Amino acid sequence: MKSKTIVAGVGMIPFRKPGASESYDRMAAEAIRLALADAGIAYGKVQQAYAGYVYGDSTAGQVPVYQIGMTGIPVFNVNNNCSTGSSALFLARQAIEFGAADCVLAVGFEQMSPGPIVEKYADRPSPFARFDELCNQLVTEELPLALRYFGGAGREHMQKYGTRMETFAKIRAKASRHAANNPLALLRKVVTEADVMNDVVLWPGVMTRMMACPPTCGGAAAILVSADFARRNGIATTVTIEAQAMTTDQSSSFDEHSLIKLVGADMTRQAARQVYEQAGIAPGDIDVCELHDCFAQNELITYEGLGFCGEGEGEKFVCDGNNTYGGDVVTNPSGGLLSKGHPLGATGLAQCYELTRQLRGTAGPTQVPEARLALQHNLGLGGACVVTLYGRH
Repeated sequence: MKSKTIVAGVGMIPFRKPGASESYDRMAAEAIRLALADAGIAYGKVQQAYAGYVYGDSTAGQVPVYQIGMTGIPVFNVNNNCSTGSSALFLARQAIEFGAADCVLAVGFEQMSPGPIVEKYADRPSPFARFDELCNQLVTEELPLALRYFGGAGREHMQKYGTRMETFAKIRAKASRHAANNPLALLRKVVTEADVMNDVVLWPGVMTRMMACPPTCGGAAAILVSADFARRNGIATTVTIEAQAMTTDQSSSFDEHSLIKLVGADMTRQAARQVYEQAGIAPGDIDVCELHDCFAQNELITYEGLGFCGEGEGEKFVCDGNNTYGGDVVTNPSGGLLSKGHPLGATGLAQCYELTRQLRGTAGPTQVPEARLALQHNLGLGGACVVTLYGRH
């Protein structure tokens, strides 16, 4: 028997630059406290916990959980690159939906270092070896790992569809306008398209520094419960997980010699299709979306992968204003990874935090009017993609 999954409580702390945050355990513990308070339940009612992080030692998830209480419940540590937070959420939802538990905690956190992401273990096979092999055939520039992948995908879109670099700048400027209204965002200064274009060039003709998300520290959490648990404990059932799908790479990620596919476009497309089919809806039914804009280039590619516009139509979608308030679907009202920040393990649960508040109608200055269906997209290279549909009742 499947049980409807209720998002009972969410919590998130302000995101900070590396070196300006508290330690990972304190960030995560505070996010858990906020989620419990939001749900209005005591930690003793939590039956399982899923803790997501990328950079940390084994069983690091137990450290913040133990600060809240030591009740002997299962604590599962989750690492799925940048989709880690949503992977923890996926597992927590499964536990509720299939009756393994009635009240589950999903928490994500990251204490990052300054600078670009690097691999930590050079003495063993790399999970990116196959990705690098293809990328090296298509990109000759010497650039940091993630920048080569996503910048290369953006350049491919430019070459294939005539997309302009200025369009990626428009996306970053939009993110800044949204983040200005989010007190938890890392970067709240409004920037213009010209500011983005005139920033430090990372890849001539392809990308400036503002088009890449900053390294970030932070924590976020969610409490998921069954409908029966909510009823017994007087918990509001306003926000539910209507559908969810997780995908990994298909052969097309490598066989078709496309960097757009290498960075997960087909994973996105497949996960989104599964979610729409599960829920019996179409992309046009979505009111608000938090998607994985690790680079402005990936935001544009993801519009197409999620079906918000046709393949090759991402630039028109941006230029028509369909990605912001008053358009087809308000995308990243939080400011997204580009402005809110991207603490890898926390990102997926920060997206859950924003969308839950949107559907409750409590998002304050970032509120999307009359939002009833919200879509979340969280992507990790290596690879994994999680797409989640939330509904308001």
